[in-house]
Amino acid sequence: MANEVVDPGRRRFLTAATAVVGGVGIVSAAVPFIKSWEPSARAMAAGAPVTQSLKKIELGQQLIVGWRSLPVFIVNRTPAQLAALPGQDPRLVDPKSQVDQQPKYAQNEARSIKPEWLVMIGICTHLGCVPTYVGEMKPEPFDPNWQGGYYCPCHHSRYDMAGRVYQGVPAPKNMEIPPYHYIDDMTIQIGVDPKGAA
Repeated sequence: MANEVVDPGRRRFLTAATAVVGGVGIVSAAVPFIKSWEPSARAMAAGAPVTQSLKKIELGQQLIVGWRSLPVFIVNRTPAQLAALPGQDPRLVDPKSQVDQQPKYAQNEARSIKPEWLVMIGICTHLGCVPTYVGEMKPEPFDPNWQGGYYCPCHHSRYDMAGRVYQGVPAPKNMEIPPYHYIDDMTIQIGVDPKGAA
């Protein structure tokens, strides 16, 4: 045994082969582990943009669609509802929408890209209830000067037809406007800003 000759070439080959096999094993074990960190297909779909046609939403009507597990209100506002918006300013907490709850392109009186279309996350900013759409412009038990908008039945918060919150209610701020853009005149995509928007 003491007279055995060591073959350095063979030893280098075995060392290199062992290193390669070990490296392949580590990579094959690491790939599934790293892949497990990626969101599931269900999670990715939940955050995906939502495309919605506006063709069947009649004047004064609201449609609710889901995006990221949130209700999104889409309203085809009437000319009368739009005309009433400026008159509500003295009664509102943030009439100019200066608090950051909407993209810059919706930081206007109508809080929208096109004034006639309201696209808004339908969650009360007080404790997260879903407000009721009360589009008729007539006195209501909760407001004798009602000009259309949203009423939260949970704690009586009120919002106008642009989702701006009234003074003296529990909700502290306007309802949120999601990112969205128009694919064509009658189709919107919720979850994606318009091209070129900051």
